[in-house]
Amino acid sequence: MRVGFLGSIAICVSIASCKPEEKTTPPPAHAPAAQVAIAGAAVLIGAGDIGVCGMRGDEETAQLVDSVLKADSAAGVQSAAFTTGDNAYPAGLDRDFIRCFGASWGDRNKRIIKVLHPAIGNHDYQSQYGAAYYRYFGSRAGPAFKGYYSYDLGDWHLIVLNSEIAARGAPSDRSAQEEWLKMDLRDHSKLCTAAYFHRPLYSSGAHGASPIMASIYRILAAGCVDLVLAGHEHHYERFFPMNAAGAVDSLNGMEQIIVGTGGGNLTGIRSRLATASAVQIQGHWGVLIATLGKDEYRTSFLDVNGKVWDPSGRKCH
Repeated sequence: MRVGFLGSIAICVSIASCKPEEKTTPPPAHAPAAQVAIAGAAVLIGAGDIGVCGMRGDEETAQLVDSVLKADSAAGVQSAAFTTGDNAYPAGLDRDFIRCFGASWGDRNKRIIKVLHPAIGNHDYQSQYGAAYYRYFGSRAGPAFKGYYSYDLGDWHLIVLNSEIAARGAPSDRSAQEEWLKMDLRDHSKLCTAAYFHRPLYSSGAHGASPIMASIYRILAAGCVDLVLAGHEHHYERFFPMNAAGAVDSLNGMEQIIVGTGGGNLTGIRSRLATASAVQIQGHWGVLIATLGKDEYRTSFLDVNGKVWDPSGRKCH
């Protein structure tokens, strides 16, 4: 059974227009790290929309992730890094990965690349359906030109999906990913499960909702997935837990968090918020850190200035 969530306060000020406004959310008072820690938990840290040559955001988030991973390693905490797609701008070419992603999150002197489990995004996909993406990440990106896979971290099962197949793939490819997802959920019996990919079904950002993800969300909800992470939108947004029909369900719903703040150009929030949007943060590069306990999890947004935003947590079901 699930319990209620914490910190569910919308912090984006509404304006008259429905167009996204590139505002900067005022920072909160610094929250102590103890608010996001669970004894004995594994740590998952990452973001999406990352590698842009000539901008500082990806280098700053890389430094942040690397410092957390090194501290966890020194403390004996099991940890892993993730991406929610759009790893290398502008077009996911080999040179984009080498020059842009490689100079930040892909820096071989950093710990990130050693423990990274990426997802593909639409910019990565632009290069021959992700050919450069698969060449760069190799086996850690899952089967080439499929890009969906799963792994375990501590007491959790983690599922990585290819939202570009859902958006632009052939019907046979969409069906194959959905059947694989159903089988993966059946074959893994861990109490707590998270999934991540690029395009969110729900969003208050510039792109808006991605209804092409609806069937994936229904499968995830039917499989009792607890947490969904996405990118695509260049802001942070946490939603109240929702059921397969999109209705708020704090007991058995699935929580979605957008964290497309890894280094790409930051974009704004629409004044008319998406249904069930709980917290919105715009104008800040940063990453999501999730502490994954045996039967619960806690999350927070860490910005590149060291501030901790939106500490939250729930029980798995």
